[in-house]
Amino acid sequence: MSAPVYEKVALIGLGLIASSMFWAIKRGGLAGEVTGFAKSAESRETARRIGLCDTVCDSVADAVEGADLIVLCVPVGAMDSVAAEIAPALKQGATVTDVGSVKRSVIDAVAPHLPDGVHFVPAHPLAGTEHSGPESGFAELFDNRWCLLVPVEGSDPAAVAKLRLFWEGIGANVDEMAADHHDLVLAVTSHAPHLIAYTMVGVADDLRRVTDSEVIKYSAAGFRDFTRIAASDPTMWRDVFLNNKDATLEILGRFTEELFALQRAIRTGDGEHLHDYFSRTRAIRRGIIEAGQDTAAPNFGREGGSR
Repeated sequence: MSAPVYEKVALIGLGLIASSMFWAIKRGGLAGEVTGFAKSAESRETARRIGLCDTVCDSVADAVEGADLIVLCVPVGAMDSVAAEIAPALKQGATVTDVGSVKRSVIDAVAPHLPDGVHFVPAHPLAGTEHSGPESGFAELFDNRWCLLVPVEGSDPAAVAKLRLFWEGIGANVDEMAADHHDLVLAVTSHAPHLIAYTMVGVADDLRRVTDSEVIKYSAAGFRDFTRIAASDPTMWRDVFLNNKDATLEILGRFTEELFALQRAIRTGDGEHLHDYFSRTRAIRRGIIEAGQDTAAPNFGREGGSR
């Protein structure tokens, strides 16, 4: 165990990411004390029952009082109201960060509420599963995954460096990125793929009604992976698309153009185009494996097919 990076950490929102952070913090000895708060009384009770956080508070103000690091683990659409609520209780010198999948809208929502003397360093850990809730977390979630720090104008370099040390202690690789570039990159790597998965599963659901559940019964690996992605938290993903509208629409426009080109190749029997296209895309998969972000093992590199 290393020395604590922060004396007191407050986790606001107690779902998959926050619960995984807590177990990783405890594993690495990264904080002297961890408080938590969830809007749902049921989630707070579950957290107390399983020992999630040293103290689970019944108000967000109590959770952040005296905290050196406050992590906003709430849906992107809730960032504005939560930031407004915690602002009066923040201590001087504290750092506020988040784990949102979109960065520009989070910065616009949170930054205006924070008082002078409080540091704001947005972040996004690129890790998750289709599961949600306090009981879904596990300490290894962030191991060898990337966490992107997105400093805002005027971010204190020392606060950024300390947050980097914290995420490295949790097990993540850490990089820095500008907010708008982050939102475009994530539209490609996460947001558009999720929307496509939701669409494909929706189409299959329509078809299932016609084929008497054969779509479910005979699901092959590709469709199973779509269903895993499409099982993700609906509130979080609704907010992601509403708050990363421009980048997602740009990538979906490019996707549509590519899809039309493939439709034309299939219709006209252009096997050469299809083979060249599939060969090029296959190389992306090899690159992901070589970068250590997945394994070549069957079942998409997830133990039991659940991660």
